[in-house]
Order: sequence, then C-alpha cells, then structure tokens
Amino acid sequence: MTKTTPDTPPKTYPCPRCGTQTTWQDNKYKPFCSSRCKLIDLGAWANEDYTLPAETTPFSDEL
Repeated sequence: MTKTTPDTPPKTYPCPRCGTQTTWQDNKYKPFCSSRCKLIDLGAWANEDYTLPAETTPFSDEL
C-alpha cells in the first residue's frame, strides 16, 4: 500500500462519467468527481442504459 507524504501529491484517476481527474482520498463521491456525475450515472442505470450481455436460455421467451 502506497502512502502519500507531504512531498508527493495524491494519486488521481479519471471520473468514470466525465473523465475529470480526481483523487480517491477524501472524495465523498468516489469513484465519481462530483454529486452531479454520480446522479447522472444513477439515472443511466435507472433508464437501463447499461446492459450486461447474457446468453439466451431455452425458456427466456416464456417469461
């Protein structure tokens, strides 16, 4: 585990929604950069914009 010292800046990563570089440490919206990105992503899940590939089962058309 890497510790951040006063001489080294905290590591950053891109927000999965907008790509803005943000830090993980002390970020209450992680993995997002802001509340806005977090809510946009939640809305995308609610609208079923994200899907997972699945194999069709023999009984899938009976549901």
